[in-house]
Amino acid sequence: MLTTDFVPGTPNWLDLGAPSVDAAVAFYTSVFDWQFQSAGPEAGGYGFFQRGGKTVAAVGPLMEEGAASSWTTYFHTPDADGTRAQVERAGGTVRVEPMDVFTAGRLAQFTDPTGADFAVWQPRDTGGLEMVMEPETLCWTELYTTDAAAAKGFYTAVFSWTYEDMSMGDDLVYTVVSSPGGGTEGDTGQGGIMQLPQENLNAGSTSEWHPYFATEDCDATCTRATGAGAKVLIPPTDAPGVGRLAMLKDPAGAPFALIKGDPNMG
Repeated sequence: MLTTDFVPGTPNWLDLGAPSVDAAVAFYTSVFDWQFQSAGPEAGGYGFFQRGGKTVAAVGPLMEEGAASSWTTYFHTPDADGTRAQVERAGGTVRVEPMDVFTAGRLAQFTDPTGADFAVWQPRDTGGLEMVMEPETLCWTELYTTDAAAAKGFYTAVFSWTYEDMSMGDDLVYTVVSSPGGGTEGDTGQGGIMQLPQENLNAGSTSEWHPYFATEDCDATCTRATGAGAKVLIPPTDAPGVGRLAMLKDPAGAPFALIKGDPNMG
């Protein structure tokens, strides 16, 4: 499971690139019990989603011409520049060169060989998210990919991830991702990788990372989201041994998922 005791390769930050920060704030604060805290006038519109005074995600304006609204998952690194070199050696590309964010830390953004964007955060003053695994906070990260084998090889080379493949029937395999030293109480899973089915590929689906937010009532949260303008991609559905989940796109088109965990797990 995710923790805020970050080790290399584990998710430690999450932010949303939005065409309108004000619209994104209005949407997410109506769906979740979140408040928005600006990072200040020098931050160019960037700010933090907080729950109970603790940062659970962030949001800022889109910085690239023609970029689509999306959530970006950041993974912990002790050396953003070293990770940049590993990404290129493993066949990935650099979207944003390593750069300092005031005294908070150092970031870089990349694209894996299958086309999925991700980022890394090297902490300094800001270690990362202050709350995970609680209701309305990040609890899982997931990669839909056009080539699961290539993705797994890449992320192992960059982050030393290990994997556990789980059969989902109908020739579908779900891969649980772990980082060395990550997790708590023997549960090292931090996210998943799933091969996009051929019909999705035929329809033009591309590789993407998306976050899962925990919820105490998947159906009610989904209803609030659609009432605020979200589009349902997967309606609330029971996944045996996992919980009840749904996937949506926010009004600007950024995909995210909701999950109420199965109380019988663990």
